[in-house]
Amino acid sequence: MTLNATLQAVTERIIARSEGPRGIYLARMAAATSKGPSRAHLSCSGQAHAYAGAGPDQDTLATTDAGNLGIVTAYNDMLSAHQPFERYPALIRDAARSVGGTAQVAGGVPAMCDGVTQGEPGMELSLFSRDVIAMATGIALSHNTFDAAVFLGVCDKIVPGLVIGAQAFGHLPAVFIPAGPMTSGISNDEKAEVRQKFAKGEVGRDALMKSEMGAYHGPGTCTFYGTANTNQMLMEFMGLHLPGSSFVTPNTELRDALTAESAKRALSISALGNNYTPTCEILDEKAFVNGIVGLMATGGSTNLLIHLLAMARAGGIILDWEDFADLSGVVPLLARVYPNGLADVNHFHAAGGLGYMIGELLKGGLLHPDTKTIAGEGLEHYTTEPFLGEDGLTWRPGTKVSLNDKIVRPLAEPFQANGGLSRLAGNLGTGVMKISAVAEEHRVVEAPVRVFHSQEDAKEAFKAGELTGDVIIVVRFQGPKANGMPELHSLTPMMQIMQGRGQKVALVTDGRMSGASGKVPSAIHVSPEALDGGPIAYLQDGDVLRVNALTGELDIMTDGVLERAPAVADMAGNQAGMGRELFSAFRASVGSADTGASVFGV
Repeated sequence: MTLNATLQAVTERIIARSEGPRGIYLARMAAATSKGPSRAHLSCSGQAHAYAGAGPDQDTLATTDAGNLGIVTAYNDMLSAHQPFERYPALIRDAARSVGGTAQVAGGVPAMCDGVTQGEPGMELSLFSRDVIAMATGIALSHNTFDAAVFLGVCDKIVPGLVIGAQAFGHLPAVFIPAGPMTSGISNDEKAEVRQKFAKGEVGRDALMKSEMGAYHGPGTCTFYGTANTNQMLMEFMGLHLPGSSFVTPNTELRDALTAESAKRALSISALGNNYTPTCEILDEKAFVNGIVGLMATGGSTNLLIHLLAMARAGGIILDWEDFADLSGVVPLLARVYPNGLADVNHFHAAGGLGYMIGELLKGGLLHPDTKTIAGEGLEHYTTEPFLGEDGLTWRPGTKVSLNDKIVRPLAEPFQANGGLSRLAGNLGTGVMKISAVAEEHRVVEAPVRVFHSQEDAKEAFKAGELTGDVIIVVRFQGPKANGMPELHSLTPMMQIMQGRGQKVALVTDGRMSGASGKVPSAIHVSPEALDGGPIAYLQDGDVLRVNALTGELDIMTDGVLERAPAVADMAGNQAGMGRELFSAFRASVGSADTGASVFGV
């Protein structure tokens, strides 16, 4: 199938834009590769230190040139998504030994949960945790004793941070290993209904707690299609997972078999063998374009509009939100998974899932088919599904038809003709909106604003009955430089209530919203942020804004707004407590949201 013209043009534009930094990065990776297998350059003392705790693998490490696999893990047992990783190092070591190699836990990285920290001071560390994870990955691999690496991570900032760190060691092969989603509990729609009733005061906290425990009830990733599961989709579309492995539930035979095979695959594509496939060759411009296409076709999380920029820059590739907007115009929405549908990711996987979608997009010329992946040359590998039978783990062709067209549809009959995300631009700045869950009649809002400097103040105004009539809620001084760009997901229930009353309502913020941002139009990541003197700092109550996701407008309609003095916020309360004092250097050096909100340079 001929490549879509827009896909080709966007890819060529990215390649041209990235020529300088990408060339520098690849030269650095070539120099690292030319030095040969890492351990050969260590002193005997250095090697002895590295192998002293390796138990039965000590002799193999010291006396042979068998491949040594580094494990970088985000395991903790406070997060359901990462709890299954507790068992993985043992599985990986056994798998490595079965093919004559070895494996060692190189290091751990932090993994925090935005769901736990929503609305709390700890949320202000969330985005910065991505870059801390990248740094911790660099430290883990800095011992230079590994021939390949596997990365254990799932959630919001964890996978992007691991990808950034992996690219610093892009001369090594990298295989990402998921934990899989928890089994389905109560429906996401039922959970959302109870949250709204609690926000209205119609049910008590006991009912809310029962509902939440019914939804988040066991090991594995949350089952809605938020940032965590969007990350898993990206790892398949970009060729870093084994095909079909993203949404296999934890603690099953198939999950364990995929984990073992991932370890073997990582060793098999190291520079010690004949199928050397370094990460720097997998994560090229085409792979990132494929990732963006997957984001649009699935209606994925808006957080990835920040993370993909940062991930790409780690490999010298410069993405722009214009690239996302142009691809959104030609990539149809093929999936409806909560919050833009009733199904969860387990239902999506059963209906055909990622393999079916990749097949449809390849047939339509909407993916680059010729990318390198850990499974081999070509994205066609990712149209297959893993099965565990008498002969062990095998891959078979996936379904060619949707098994539930209410969840996933063919390219010829999409849920909507364009992607699930919209870029907004105008005299207020640049922002983005997840529109896949927003009904068409709610995608244009022109209304006076109420301006707040925190989500808590906005919620208090709602409780006091002040937010009546059509209104655009502006929550500013929430950007990366101001306070680390926390998610403002706790605003969603009140805004959905307002929308349900018949009010035209929208959110405009220089902060973030979760991948579960819901049915209310939310112009987020507005850049420049208020603390940088962006136009959002000049707004006052009553000014009229136009938010138009159909035409991409984000405009101040009131005359004279930018002739005023900008507002100044007291940020003293955001500088310390819950670890925030440790991140002052991050707030001072972080880049803008439209460049990835990273503390790392281009």
